[in-house]
Amino acid sequence: MHKQGKLELTWVGKYDEKKIEPRILVENKSKSYGDPNSENMLIHGDNLIALQALQQDFAGSIKCIYIDPPYNTGSAFEYYDDNLEHSIWLTMMQQRLKLLHSLLSDDGFLCCQIDDSESHYMKVLLDEIFGRSNYLTTLYVRVRYPDKTLKSDMDFHKEIEQVLVYRKLYGAVPNFEFDDVGYEKFIYEVQETGEGIEINLGGKKVRVFKPNEYKIVTKEQGDEYGLKEIWASGTILDGNSSGRFFRDYLTGRYEVDGYGILYKVYGIGDDRYDYRYFTGPKKQGATKGKYYQGVPVSQLESEGVERKKPINGFYDLAGNFGNCRQEGSVEFRGGKKPEALINLIMKFFSNEGDLVLDSFLGSGSTIATAHKMKRRWIGIELGEHAYTLCKVRMDNVVNGDQTGISKEVGWHGGGGYHFYELAPSLLVKNKKIPVYQINPEYTFEMLCEAICKLEGFHYKPDGVYHGRSSEKRFIHITKEFVNAEYIKSVSSTLGEGQSLLIYGTKIQSDLRLPDNIEVKKIPKDLLAKCDFESEVR
Repeated sequence: MHKQGKLELTWVGKYDEKKIEPRILVENKSKSYGDPNSENMLIHGDNLIALQALQQDFAGSIKCIYIDPPYNTGSAFEYYDDNLEHSIWLTMMQQRLKLLHSLLSDDGFLCCQIDDSESHYMKVLLDEIFGRSNYLTTLYVRVRYPDKTLKSDMDFHKEIEQVLVYRKLYGAVPNFEFDDVGYEKFIYEVQETGEGIEINLGGKKVRVFKPNEYKIVTKEQGDEYGLKEIWASGTILDGNSSGRFFRDYLTGRYEVDGYGILYKVYGIGDDRYDYRYFTGPKKQGATKGKYYQGVPVSQLESEGVERKKPINGFYDLAGNFGNCRQEGSVEFRGGKKPEALINLIMKFFSNEGDLVLDSFLGSGSTIATAHKMKRRWIGIELGEHAYTLCKVRMDNVVNGDQTGISKEVGWHGGGGYHFYELAPSLLVKNKKIPVYQINPEYTFEMLCEAICKLEGFHYKPDGVYHGRSSEKRFIHITKEFVNAEYIKSVSSTLGEGQSLLIYGTKIQSDLRLPDNIEVKKIPKDLLAKCDFESEVR
């Protein structure tokens, strides 16, 4: 159905959504490596199905997602100019981006690397899924030098790629770097050379000094006892207590006290002093004044005053791209990303211990860098790369690989990961009769875990129960004949207010069930849950 009333990108098949089967992940222990207590996951399989498989356990848990999807430059599809082929790319990305959005934590970030073949479409697509207000910036990355030799038939030199950065929700803040600006602006000292007179303004005690009763001295170097000069004008007049005091009580005051007056106002400010100095206009015709502020109390305990640095929008990494071929001791000619780039992204958008994910893993640059930076990680790769590149590279990293960013971050090895394969589809069509049946490759334990995932239960066998969705809701799966007596035996340990879902392959008809018992049949009641592969076995 076409939706009205919003700006959106449309293409052939956009609304032909299918329910993706949430497959189970089967650990291949012969390929897992290093510390068995590690939580890191390397997954071999289609990333669409793998992302769906991760939803139950990881929705809302990932702090930083970096993806480097196929750029659709003509190599991803045979007929790039055909509208249908472009629609296939958009559908592929939309499905995956929705799942990635769900996996992100509320304070998380998505960083998507792309080039100008699809960047504009990707921007509109991401605006639609994340919300345009959650677009933060585009980082521009030089990936090759201007004089780099490319195919001779190319009319335009591809020198720059983009990284589109989105937050999950408002309030997610990147890690900024700070400049230590010290006390260089706090170079003023007010010396009182006369007594002045005391008055009251705005409920505050104020001492008024004539021009010959004070000196304002500029010191050679600022320090924590110095004062900073600030013009009391513009937005300052509304922006803080000193500006508002000048606006309300000192504006035009020269008509009473004259020009060049110093006001010492008590009980105002956030520095070490219990007063703040103000000056009115110096000479006839002038209207502006100044005030003198000490170093804020909140910053006195630090070694200096820090100033936030904005995150740069351009990074020249052409040298890193040119020299990353042997990083991780695996060679990947199809767009390998240097660890320096991932290090940059992880530094701004994640912290040590955070969970990061890359679902277009390629040669494994993301997880190798994340591992060295002490992040937890999940990596997904469909092709043989999962074995020949990603696994080999991560084994090298665990063993102390010294390429890439290793020396910069002091990496000497350690940690580990678990290697997973996506299970095949739970239900397949019978070879002789075109009806769905349980996949013969499934063990009973795999069947139980798969049904738990389909029904939203956490698979955790305990006695007769195979999983639970809450403290009061349990599931039991069986291939035995389910009748009243069987139901009575498996539900005997249910407590007050608890309920049970039973899945069985053989169920007595006309069963009369208690209110807290539900019985479903395999495979009939599973078919509506999602689209199963129609493989003929």
